[in-house]
Order: sequence, then structure tokens, then C-alpha cells
Amino acid sequence: MQHLEKAKEVIRIESQVIADLENRIDQNFHKAVEIILSISGKVIVMGMGKSGLVGRKLSATLSSTGTPSFFMHPGEAAHGDLGGLSERDLLLLVSNSGETGELIQILPNLKRRNIPILGIFGNINSTLANSCDVALDTSVKKEACPMGIVPTASSIAASAMGDALAISLLDKRGFEEKDFAEFHPGGSLGKRLLTTVEDLMNTGNTIPLISRDKAMKEVIVTMTQKSLGIVGLLDSDNNLVGAISDGDLRRSLESGTNVLEKKASELMTKTPKWITKDRLAIDALQTMEKFAITSLFVFCKENKGIPIGIIHIHDILKYGIGT
Repeated sequence: MQHLEKAKEVIRIESQVIADLENRIDQNFHKAVEIILSISGKVIVMGMGKSGLVGRKLSATLSSTGTPSFFMHPGEAAHGDLGGLSERDLLLLVSNSGETGELIQILPNLKRRNIPILGIFGNINSTLANSCDVALDTSVKKEACPMGIVPTASSIAASAMGDALAISLLDKRGFEEKDFAEFHPGGSLGKRLLTTVEDLMNTGNTIPLISRDKAMKEVIVTMTQKSLGIVGLLDSDNNLVGAISDGDLRRSLESGTNVLEKKASELMTKTPKWITKDRLAIDALQTMEKFAITSLFVFCKENKGIPIGIIHIHDILKYGIGT
């Protein structure tokens, strides 16, 4: 089972590498954060090979956490893509050796244009590190592979330093969950944090409402027509004063009650659960789960009256919102 021990050794080496980085979060790191915050443009990330993959991930993390960024391939940069950089931007280089030729050859152009350059390097005494405004040190004692040449620990170190940079910027910008959701509208988090009850509720003639003085036969007809498993009951001033659900009907039948001889007011549940339209849909779902119900009537404000809508648990789950 030697391969299992080797795998565990990889984890130990890489865990130690990340732990060692904590001591490198210093004034130099602070300066890098302040420089990024000072620019009005984007953070352009570059790297080759495995460092390029780390750079792509870093750029994506920055963009999704409030720091506009995109990845530019160094080879393409030297053949025209440098035109995409403006003096308002900042270049962030990722290189383990710090001697990546494709990055070194574009330095003169960047220097002439006074574009700030930051870097994440495994060799802090390299050509690239010495050419940067700020160089962050991610050097490792050894790689996790037996030959000591496959980028493993060094890639993990660069990625962790990039995450530290992105999250520090997030914190300084006061970036919150709602901001994150704005950049992820198609994801489950975005839906949970942005979708309101008003976005999903049923309105108009689809709301199952009837006078509390009506016979139960009419209640059953309304419940069947609206297909929401519940009917709201209104008083003479059109205030919601009760509700009858399909569960209430079943329980009445099981108890031997002759439902069709009753008025709605005799079987209704008083003070039905409700929610305001501006609340999040996830709040509505959690309320339904708490009280073991499937629908909530919706109002504009805290002062009730006739509901402006009704939201059903299926509307929420169908949209992809769940707890």
C-alpha cells in the first residue's frame, strides 16, 4: 500500500506549504492590496503552463468577488493582445521560476506605459520579481512529487496566495453575499439571495379567494379550479380572516363531519400564514417548512387586507431555490 502513504505525504507537504505562507502576509502583501484598490481599471492576470492555470482561477475569483479581472495569455499578449491593456489597469504575473520568457519579453512595453506590475513568484530573486512594484513570495522547500519537478506544492502555494489576495480585497471593499449573488444570478446562491416572493407569486384571478360565508361546496369548487390546495376566506371588508386547505378537508372527512352541510367559516383555520412581497423567496420556503404548509398568502405591507398574491412551495422549488 505504498501508494497510499505517498498520497498522504503529498497532503502533508502541501498542507505545510500553505501553513508557511501565513508568515508572508506582511506589509508587502498590504502594499499589493492597496495598489490594486487604487486602480480604476482591471487586474490583468498572466501566467504560462501550470502558473497560467493558477492565474485563470485567480482571475475568475477576483472577478466574482468585486475586483474586475481577466486572464491574458502571455503568448497572445506579445502578438497584439497588449492593446487590451490601458493605463488604468494593473498586471498581475504568476510564475514559479520568475524567469518565464513569455512574460519577460513584454515587460519593456509595460514599463513604457507605466502600468503597475504585481507578481506571485516561487523565486523572489528572479528577473520578474525584481521588475515588479510588489512581488509576493510563494517559494516552497520542495515539490510534492518524488522527482521534485512536477508543479504540485508550488502551484498550491501560488493558488493559496491568490485566494488570500482576492479575499483581502473582498474584505476591504465591504463585499457581501448580496454583491456576490449579483455576479452569480444563474447559480443557486444568486437565486436564494436575489429572488423575492413577488418574483414567483401567483396573482390576479389565480389567487384562490372566497367569502367566509359561502358554502363548503363552493370552497371545494374554488380549490379545484385554482389548483393550489388552499382557499383564502375573506370577511365583508375583504380582509383575509381564514383559510381552508386540502389537508383541512381530509381531516374533517376523517372525523365524520358532513363537509357539504357546513359553511366555510365553520371549518376554516383562523389567522392563515402570510408574507410580504418584498421578502426573499427562500424566507417563504423556510416559513412553509417550519409550519408544514405548502402556501403563503402575500401582502404589500404589514397591514393586511385582501392578498395581492399567493406563493406555493412548488413555485419556489421549481425555480431552483431550496434549503
